Amino acid sequence: MIVGLIVACEVGFWVLLAAGLAVRYLLKLRRTSAALLLGEPLLEVVLFVVTAIDLKNGAEPSWEHGLAALYIGFTVAYGHYTIRWLDGHAAHRLAGAPPPPKPPKHGMPRAAHEGRLWLRTALATAVTLALLQGAIWYVGDGTGTAPLKSWQATSLRIASIHAVIALTYLLFPKKGPKGAKGAAKDATEGRTAIKR
Repeated sequence: MIVGLIVACEVGFWVLLAAGLAVRYLLKLRRTSAALLLGEPLLEVVLFVVTAIDLKNGAEPSWEHGLAALYIGFTVAYGHYTIRWLDGHAAHRLAGAPPPPKPPKHGMPRAAHEGRLWLRTALATAVTLALLQGAIWYVGDGTGTAPLKSWQATSLRIASIHAVIALTYLLFPKKGPKGAKGAAKDATEGRTAIKR
């Protein structure tokens, strides 16, 4: 049941996002669009409540409950970022806005960009760990909570792997194109990415 709900929430996320952007840029109804996009967090609330009710009704903690916590953590950390990114592309394609800036490709601007993405992953991990720990306390810290503890370890591994990847951009920065033109382009990309 929980896996089906996670799939429904993911599908709902993209349906609401597509509907919100279409209403904003094709029908020019900004308030309706905002209402649709504000429905996004409600999906995570529904998932959280259903998972808590499932555990309260005596369901044995399982990998599905851990996956639900991971999904909620990811959505909290990356949901707004994803919406903003797609909004920039929709504005460009549907409303004639300038194309959204691309992430920097070289040097310290790229390292800073990767560091900010890792901070989002760290936030996702913190939310996941908190939800899983709350579930462990809720059902009692016994042997039945092993799947939840396993997901805690998994979320820490994800954050650690992402940290190593982000660190490689800092320690081994990719060199930009030679010449003043390439350096100016990298500096401009870096400033634009920092604003985001």
